[in-house]
Amino acid sequence: MRLLVLGGTWFVGRAIVAAALNAGWDVTTFNRGTSGPDSDGVRAIRGSRTEAAGVVALAAAGPWDAVVDTSGYVPRNTLDVARTLAPVADRYVFMSTVSVYRDWPVKPLSEDSEVLYCPPDAGPDYGTDTEDGPTRYGYQKSGCEAAALAAFGTGRATILRPGVVLGPREYVGRLPWWLRRVAAGGRVLAPGSPHRTVQPIDVRDLAAFTLRTIAEGTSGALNVCAPVDGATFGELLTACADATGAAASFGWVPDYVLLAQGVRQWSELPLWRTFEGVWRVDSTRAHGAGLRCRPLSETVADTWRWMVESGEVTAHDRATEIGLSRDKEARVLAAWESSGKRPG
Repeated sequence: MRLLVLGGTWFVGRAIVAAALNAGWDVTTFNRGTSGPDSDGVRAIRGSRTEAAGVVALAAAGPWDAVVDTSGYVPRNTLDVARTLAPVADRYVFMSTVSVYRDWPVKPLSEDSEVLYCPPDAGPDYGTDTEDGPTRYGYQKSGCEAAALAAFGTGRATILRPGVVLGPREYVGRLPWWLRRVAAGGRVLAPGSPHRTVQPIDVRDLAAFTLRTIAEGTSGALNVCAPVDGATFGELLTACADATGAAASFGWVPDYVLLAQGVRQWSELPLWRTFEGVWRVDSTRAHGAGLRCRPLSETVADTWRWMVESGEVTAHDRATEIGLSRDKEARVLAAWESSGKRPG
């Protein structure tokens, strides 16, 4: 199988490259060479997807059985790239996001839920950010989906919509922050309830499923998440303690207290958000198509091992927004545990 990965040096793209090489596929990557080293065994072609001449030269290096686009963020550019590659690739897999849904994160979702409208030739300014609702990122990714379909047609295009992706090399830093905090020990502020369900997917499971859709010719849009009700926040933090061997205890503070104390959802306490739809994304279709998800505890343990052994936490600009200060954590915990309520 001949595979072209647009990107291929960071988190999701790198995992797809690794899985394809392990499967014996012939892998080409296309990127500027600025975000990380190439994986051993790939044919690396340098260029920018925003420069037409470079994409035309890339097409001349084909053909491929499939293209996986992990770096498409602007619809107009995705449309240009996909149209150029359509004559030399059988399939196009676009890595999208659950943020394309109009009601994410407020309401439970399935692939039949309404997506944000964005034309396939939209520029980078299309869409708006709203508080706890649609984002420009979501609009843009929706337009990129439309671009992939316009260039390859419904029979040759696959749209993958992962939710939260965790695992080794995670660059936003959500799970690494929790691991570092739990590893530090002491009383750890835990958000909401230990029974709140979560459904992040391991990046390696996302990569394996991506290859499966290519091998089996799966088309259409699929939500790629762990099963609803498959794991809990309590299990996530327990796994962090087990992986790090930390002497930590957890103080579970109710949502309403955290909100009243001004704790920012999703950023100051990563993966904590109170809306019903955050962790209610129906991925039945993907599981029926062969998606398999490893236990969350394995993802946590392997991420900690990567952090310790490599000393590497690849940072993205968004990583600066992640994490609660120890001073604020102590204030919130003290206020809750001195209030006369039963602490977690």
